Amino acid sequence: MQLITAQTRAQIVFCKEALFAFRTNLDEATYIDLIMDMIARESFRLVYIPNEDNTAAAAIVGYRTMHMLRTGRIIYIDDLYTDPQYRGKGYAGILLDHVNQEAVAAGIRSVHLDSGYMLHDAHRLYLNKGYVLACNHFALQTA
Repeated sequence: MQLITAQTRAQIVFCKEALFAFRTNLDEATYIDLIMDMIARESFRLVYIPNEDNTAAAAIVGYRTMHMLRTGRIIYIDDLYTDPQYRGKGYAGILLDHVNQEAVAAGIRSVHLDSGYMLHDAHRLYLNKGYVLACNHFALQTA
């Protein structure tokens, strides 16, 4: 299984369908620059598994390293998505394992993510991978 870390504009475009399916708020005119800026300034990484035709990403994971007073250094997973036609092949689990391996190699003791309430299949995967429901996440819209 080939995992590729997007580092170029072309690689980000390769992930476009998966990104826009999962993050419907993205703007086609700015998403490439946004992700390139996140990579350069925020330690963001976008890793993908190409589909069998090598024409687009079948699955993606976007994550970053953070340092928090409460937890110390962590990896936070922003995005984890598998195209519906590729679900059930273990791609999300492979991507989670990849992030975990990066955490271990860097001496980072925990990986965190948020997940929507109704995503029960995703929750089952996280629990099977050893994640625990550690807290509730609250958000306030300011504008």
